[in-house]
Amino acid sequence: MDVDREDVSRRLHVKFVTKLDSPFKVPVNSVAIPSNVTRLGLSSIVNSIIESDNPEWKTEPFDFLIDGELIRMSLEEFLLAKGISAERTLEIEYIRAVTPRKEEEPSLHDDWVSAVNGSSPRFILTGCYDSLGRVWSSAGSCSHILEGHSGAISSVALVNSNDAETVTVATASKDRTLRLFKFDPAESVDSTTKVRAYKILRGHKASVQSVSAQKSGNMVCSSSWDCTINLWNTNESNSEGESVSVKKRKGNNQAEESQSEGEAVTSLVGHTQCVSSVVWPEYDVIYSSSWDHSVRRWDVETGKDSLNLFCGKALNTVDVGGEGSALIAAGGSDPILRVWDPRKPGTSAPVFQFSSHSSWISACKWHKSSWFHLLSASYDGKIMLWDLRTAWPLSVIDTHNDKVLSADWWKGESVISGGADSNLRISSGIAIS
Repeated sequence: MDVDREDVSRRLHVKFVTKLDSPFKVPVNSVAIPSNVTRLGLSSIVNSIIESDNPEWKTEPFDFLIDGELIRMSLEEFLLAKGISAERTLEIEYIRAVTPRKEEEPSLHDDWVSAVNGSSPRFILTGCYDSLGRVWSSAGSCSHILEGHSGAISSVALVNSNDAETVTVATASKDRTLRLFKFDPAESVDSTTKVRAYKILRGHKASVQSVSAQKSGNMVCSSSWDCTINLWNTNESNSEGESVSVKKRKGNNQAEESQSEGEAVTSLVGHTQCVSSVVWPEYDVIYSSSWDHSVRRWDVETGKDSLNLFCGKALNTVDVGGEGSALIAAGGSDPILRVWDPRKPGTSAPVFQFSSHSSWISACKWHKSSWFHLLSASYDGKIMLWDLRTAWPLSVIDTHNDKVLSADWWKGESVISGGADSNLRISSGIAIS
């Protein structure tokens, strides 16, 4: 942007400061800028200052904060809205903009990509309506196929990794079962290895919608259209309901697995409609969302819900994160992403509501290392990246050609997503500070 074209009838004195290291730093000197400059204009100014000392500099998008709040309008409008005096020298902090800098080639599936999981930096998990789970080492490179389900996979979860050679993952399906798989992410380089489950979990009376693992990896929880949440052991040998159904086999890229069956250890009952999503962030606490318009927090030991939030809309997704890993985000049958802070009095009302989508919300995920950042995915075909310090999306990812059904963070700097266009998309180079 050519700053000289801005209305120069009024100029403000500002200092640009940053916590970023060299080469992103600029001299902390007061400069005069037009009062009606926007975020893009501010970014142009900072890039020009850096480039004046570094001719090799490549333009970098920046975001800007005053008193900890992101600027999403002209500087003059922002100061007026916040009641900040323009007579003093303003201190404006700049950070790298939270937006993808690279889009990987899409990874095509045979049907809708209904589930993605980026919990491991070594690979991406996907679940598909073709009843198969897949493990991707990178864009377009499928190392393992997880087979055995007879219905669409609705959710996938990393159960246990611990940087061990063999990892454990769980899949949930519309065939009313969950399956547990073990595989070595490094074993399949030149070909795709087919993996059979070492354990099948039966007990739900309707489609299983979501699966999440306890951090220890010893148990998983699942939610279903039968209105219940079931808890399951993940160990290969246990006393309840085990029966060997498949002998060990190997050949034709078939990984060697023995298979058993398991029954639920316990059920959490209270929802009155489909339990659409579950997360297990703490050892003894599970959160769930439901089409009965509620988010609940469950005490695993007692089996009782200790928090019950109603929002008036059927909910599709829930996640817990943010400051103190205590904020609850949920979305569903309207375009609004809601965030609650159960630590505050009057918890029933959301503390944040983001409403830039134009259709139902299918997924939301907090960034693991940030108090402020989360993403949402929607049937409007878009993924939006949010910062609690502004009501506008930081970035809109519009790479899918149909509904986005699932999304997650990967490696801290990428967003992965699956959609009704049968693609896994990877948007990378996102700077979260």
